[in-house]
Amino acid sequence: MELYYDFHTHSCLSPCGDKDMTPYNLVNMSKLLGLDIIALTDHNTCRNCESAIKVGKEAGLTVIPGMELCTAEEVHVVCLFPDTESAMRFSDYIHSTMPPVKNRPDIFGEQLVMDERDNVIGTEDILLTLASSVSISNVCSLVEDYGGVCYPAHIDRSSYSVLSNLGMITEDMGFSAVEMTADADKDALIKGHPILDGVTVFVDSDAHYLENIKDAQNKISLPENSAKAVIEYIKSLPKMKKLI
Repeated sequence: MELYYDFHTHSCLSPCGDKDMTPYNLVNMSKLLGLDIIALTDHNTCRNCESAIKVGKEAGLTVIPGMELCTAEEVHVVCLFPDTESAMRFSDYIHSTMPPVKNRPDIFGEQLVMDERDNVIGTEDILLTLASSVSISNVCSLVEDYGGVCYPAHIDRSSYSVLSNLGMITEDMGFSAVEMTADADKDALIKGHPILDGVTVFVDSDAHYLENIKDAQNKISLPENSAKAVIEYIKSLPKMKKLI
């Protein structure tokens, strides 16, 4: 089946996410815009994923538990997991790798944990936008240890991307897909980085505000509409190889 997707969105748990990006609003706006499956990928945490999944079940929208991990090199990586348990174990591990810098809500924004009815049930104290100690050279194998998959986020952007920070993607990083924004010049990126030729590209919104969520545009073919099917699909993709 062909499904409209968005595998990179944020909730109000991300300090840069708008307060209106509650689990309930995120899911129902995505449903209203015609999406079939989304992933919630807050910065360095998965603590709002369970609530979003519950809302998704009521709304008829599949929600994949995920995270936008910031590596030690300050490269953003989209991480997706087959279930909440795996995602939360990964989230707890990443929490242990974060610097103990407390969030300043007056400067960086609140980091709100909510239930499926958008009641605030907690906050995250450490600043989630900082880099973890996980290296990009280890991130693929680490995510796989938790049953998940990952790919570098918004590689065409001038900040927090693998190309802007490291200048290249190499085969030893272990990726089999990348994310580009809707405005990316794909041909130019491939010309500058031939390793990208033939690589699967996901186009996600990276929505931090409700108005950032895009109408249903990008499709993926899967045997079923589930997080597991997405994980298995990405796992089946060939790893990047340097062209000789």
